Amino acid sequence: MSNEVDISENELLEAHPSVFQKLLFDHTTRKNIFWATDSYVDLGEGYQPHDEITIPKITGEHGLVLRPRAIKSREEQTKRSRDMAEVFTSSWTCNAQNNLVDDAWFGRKHVFNTEMTDAEGNHTWIPTEGKIVFPEGDKEKTWQKYVSSNVIEVTCGEGPYLVSRYDTVTGEPIPVKKRIGLLDRKLRIVSENTETTGDWLKQAQKAFMATYGFEWQGDNLLLAREAMFFSFIDYFKDKFDKLPSEASMEYIAYIISWNLWQMDGLKGVVPDSCKNGVKKTVADLFGAHEETIHCEGCEKNDILRHNGIYCLVREWGHRDPKTKENNRKTRFIDLIKP
Repeated sequence: MSNEVDISENELLEAHPSVFQKLLFDHTTRKNIFWATDSYVDLGEGYQPHDEITIPKITGEHGLVLRPRAIKSREEQTKRSRDMAEVFTSSWTCNAQNNLVDDAWFGRKHVFNTEMTDAEGNHTWIPTEGKIVFPEGDKEKTWQKYVSSNVIEVTCGEGPYLVSRYDTVTGEPIPVKKRIGLLDRKLRIVSENTETTGDWLKQAQKAFMATYGFEWQGDNLLLAREAMFFSFIDYFKDKFDKLPSEASMEYIAYIISWNLWQMDGLKGVVPDSCKNGVKKTVADLFGAHEETIHCEGCEKNDILRHNGIYCLVREWGHRDPKTKENNRKTRFIDLIKP
């Protein structure tokens, strides 16, 4: 199953039910992520935009409801681009832009691969052979620093900048050795610099903790989470020729459920959670009357003043000075505000 482009939710449920539930969970609302799209409304109850995505709605006879964009019909792709401003990015474009990030980090070009155009005029790339070399004598440019450096894909969709299990143009699987996502690169480095499963898992967990993304539409978010999860399996199996333990898979799924979250990127809140222009009945000494709720953030375009549900993220490796909790929770907007 881990080598397939279209991950089977039925097989995921059968093999890893606890992982499946973790991949559906939203830590801000303490509920499942929700559809946040009208692409499935014709399927009836449970598929409306504000309905949670539940296991029964995407398994069993509904096991083919979720599909990556690359294998959706052309009509459906066009509709989602038009209605939800869903942007398609080719894998070679993701690679070229990720290469620019690494060019700056390493101070040289062609670290992970060399971009090229084949005889048919198709953009592609050739992976760099051998172990990746890090700048000598620079304590801030070690392989461990690279693995733990934070990266984020905003409005991530299916996460093509993070993991590249398949070509977003052709839908064809991409071999592990040729993958180009930001997390793919971290996991390559982990595999090249560790020998035991224990060391590999420790560093892989750090790689996942340092890889973030957010997305509005729940179906895309789940597909991105699944892609990250199965990338973990792919790289472990490629290194050790076996599957990781169930406990390891569950912990990675837990990290993913925190680091890829559902959010309105312009407001920093759960999509459609702001109340603006909504009427409510208020009772006081003079009786009941209607009041209109106003969201100052929406009205003034101020990200710090929304009355919606602000999204939480984990700061892995940081301790909360008040609660003494490790890997403290914080609002995403508190990490980006000036």
